[in-house]
Amino acid sequence: MKTLKFALFALLAGTATAQGLTEMTQGEGGSVVSGSAGPSGAQEATEGLETCQQPMAALAVQEPQSYVISALARYKLQSPTSLIRLLIQQSNCFIVVERGLGMRNMQQERSLAQSGALREGSNIGGGQMVAADFVLTPAVVFSEKDAGGIGGALGARLGGTLGGLIGGLKFKEAQTSMLLVDARSGVQVAAAEGSSKKADLNLGVLVGFEDVGVGLGGYDKTAEGKVIAASLTDNYNGIVRSIKNAPSLQRNVGNLTEEAAAGGSTAAGQVFNVGDVVRPKISNVKIYKQPDQNSPVVTTLGKSQEMIYMGEDQNGFINVESGSGGGWIKRVLVQR
Repeated sequence: MKTLKFALFALLAGTATAQGLTEMTQGEGGSVVSGSAGPSGAQEATEGLETCQQPMAALAVQEPQSYVISALARYKLQSPTSLIRLLIQQSNCFIVVERGLGMRNMQQERSLAQSGALREGSNIGGGQMVAADFVLTPAVVFSEKDAGGIGGALGARLGGTLGGLIGGLKFKEAQTSMLLVDARSGVQVAAAEGSSKKADLNLGVLVGFEDVGVGLGGYDKTAEGKVIAASLTDNYNGIVRSIKNAPSLQRNVGNLTEEAAAGGSTAAGQVFNVGDVVRPKISNVKIYKQPDQNSPVVTTLGKSQEMIYMGEDQNGFINVESGSGGGWIKRVLVQR
């Protein structure tokens, strides 16, 4: 049976190549996107995916608009954000930050911390989250008229079970796109698009002799899902190449292990922005010459005296300027 599967796969891939419908080999069965990723790296990473030695920035994946979700649901497909996040983490080109449903749980934990319900030493609060440098928004548009498209053309030639499966695509074409926006300026810095007719995919993936995917919301189980997954992979590769070729858009971020570890070592506290006006929580708060309480005292402040936060933090101290002089003050003793 295995020999027959390999023979049929070779026939299908060869036919597709002859027709100019495929440009790369992804392997037998499953989805074009598969495997896993974590701090130790990618396991069984998606073949043909652009990769990086070091992340170039932190990235948040935006949920597609509601009409896209509705259109995907007609083909028993869920939001593609989980699939895209897997691609991003496998590539190691960006750090993925949570801005989706998990954000609610993160906010809930911070609310519990503020209420005093969490045990001592939980270290959850402000100033610990990694900022998103870019926001990626995916989209999918279907053309359903004269459904058949590449599947119909090839299915007619092959006939039988294989031809029926390929010819069973329920849309003529699925065009996908990704837009990358700078989170600070709001400027769109990169865009990529693709379609089921042009994406780097092989039709052996569509046949699905053996499902070896990782449960990606239907994208590893249906012909329609695999077509879209291939196109999104091609789109993402285009985004990566755009940022690789623009060093000015790359940000200073650590690798996944470093960023994950930093979250636990960063002490929670109030978040101040450069130029914020802050005040002592109590009277007789000292400003020191250096971020060390054993250094000389510059001045002592009253409870209502205002200071300007200058944007530097060291050893639990923040750098401030006041009407009585500038220096370093303990972060825990000030508030906005």
